[in-house]
Amino acid sequence: MKRVLLSFLLVVAATVAAPGQTPARTVEVVDRMVAVVNGRELITYSDLLWQLALQPGVPLDNPRQEDLRRALDLLVDQRLIAQEAGKLPSVAPTENEINDELKRLIAFFDPQSEFYKRLGRVGLGEDSTQLREIVQERVRIRKYLDFRFRSFTVVTPQEVEAYYRDVYVPRRRRQSPGQVIPELKTVFEELKKELIENKVDSDTDDFLEEARAAAQITILDETLRSGD
Repeated sequence: MKRVLLSFLLVVAATVAAPGQTPARTVEVVDRMVAVVNGRELITYSDLLWQLALQPGVPLDNPRQEDLRRALDLLVDQRLIAQEAGKLPSVAPTENEINDELKRLIAFFDPQSEFYKRLGRVGLGEDSTQLREIVQERVRIRKYLDFRFRSFTVVTPQEVEAYYRDVYVPRRRRQSPGQVIPELKTVFEELKKELIENKVDSDTDDFLEEARAAAQITILDETLRSGD
């Protein structure tokens, strides 16, 4: 979802449904740039709202600053990863992958119709280009992380055994006191997957820390700067 930096202000029409009201009203929203990544990746206030709309239970009316900051941090990370992912044509998402990811996102909402209601409140239509671009970028990022980290992550049987002894068993004793703890062979594959995910998360955090240190990240909205 790359954007060309053409102007500092954009004016878009968004359809907003007020809480407790059946009819939706169209309001003019003055969109603004809130950040620029590496001088070419523009993040707007609408991008933040779209990100919040995809998170069940997060308020959309008068969004909380902490939610907006988290959305901005996530979008900056996504932009940095997407810049690297763009160098690998092999991670380009297919239509089936995009559709599957969209279904996965919708499944987080109960009822699922709430997904499209939230999108409508921030100006995203069910078949909008922006929604497809958001989902497409998420798939591209996941495929890149799988290729770069998960496919090269190795967990040895000794690591699984140590994790079982030092982490899993104490955790089960705290969570289910008095109950029989499953043997290692019963939960071996489960713990192996858990260790792989832990390693991937750690490698991804290290990658993002290095990428942020090397990147030029300009926060234009002072209220969204960390610590403010």
